[in-house]
Amino acid sequence: MNTPANTAPTSLGAQAIPSAAFSMTRPFYWSVQRELWENRSIYIAPLAAAAVFLIGFLISAIHLPRQMRTLSAPALHQTIMTPYDFVAGLLMLTAMAVGLFYCLDALNGERRDRSILFWKSLPVSDATAVLAKASIPFVVLPLITFAVTVAAQWIMLLLSSAVLLGNGLSAGTLWTQVHLIPMSLMLLYHLITVHVLWHAPFYGWLLLISAWARRAAFLWAVLPIIAIAFVEKIAFNTSHFATFLGDRLGGGAEAMTMPGSMPIDPGVHITLGRYLSSPGLWIGLAFTALCLAAAVQLRRQRGPL
Repeated sequence: MNTPANTAPTSLGAQAIPSAAFSMTRPFYWSVQRELWENRSIYIAPLAAAAVFLIGFLISAIHLPRQMRTLSAPALHQTIMTPYDFVAGLLMLTAMAVGLFYCLDALNGERRDRSILFWKSLPVSDATAVLAKASIPFVVLPLITFAVTVAAQWIMLLLSSAVLLGNGLSAGTLWTQVHLIPMSLMLLYHLITVHVLWHAPFYGWLLLISAWARRAAFLWAVLPIIAIAFVEKIAFNTSHFATFLGDRLGGGAEAMTMPGSMPIDPGVHITLGRYLSSPGLWIGLAFTALCLAAAVQLRRQRGPL
């Protein structure tokens, strides 16, 4: 008769663990939802860029049948692949621009419009709020970029096939030239290694400035970098700092070798071991962690502007 009474606390304890985990993750989930709701450019900008490109691609596809008849094999491959590389590059640049401007306004904006008073009244910690904002450039934007790019490339392939079939040509040659699955895997690898991990210090720095600056966050983020570069040039007649920033922003060559090819080209050689053993990767991630920790402290101390 005592067995049910003895087992009841155990079952309740077992249920308390997932319940506690859910209560810890729910504020973060809704904080991310809030960012997506308040900053619709996060997904509207990539979709708009893809739509504009697809309109241009549809117009240019009129010339595809003639190119299939007249161009040699190497020139045909280059002609076919160029739009697929271009749309990937366009969407990655769009995501970078959205991420940079989002980070600059993420913490400064809520202080400027005084909405921070409302959000601080909710049971959401400053660490959760900052990490939710950091998840936009680190997680959400790369995933949106990947999904929109892959969808756009599939639409391009189907449109091209329809144009060729409508002109009495076979689409088989086109499908043998375009390898969308390997290209998608390379795109995902490039987004993770370069646009997330390698560019993380830029996003961390911008979030820190957004939490610290009272106004003109863009100037406060850029002027110290320009000042350091100018002082180095005047004092030592060198440009190591500017070169370092340029290489960092350009993605470096640690994740892959790019012998004149786009980083999403399936023929590009991946150098994952060299990338993971690169000191620059781990130093950048450590710098990013410090910036985010400082941003949490600043959000805890700073009030509305």
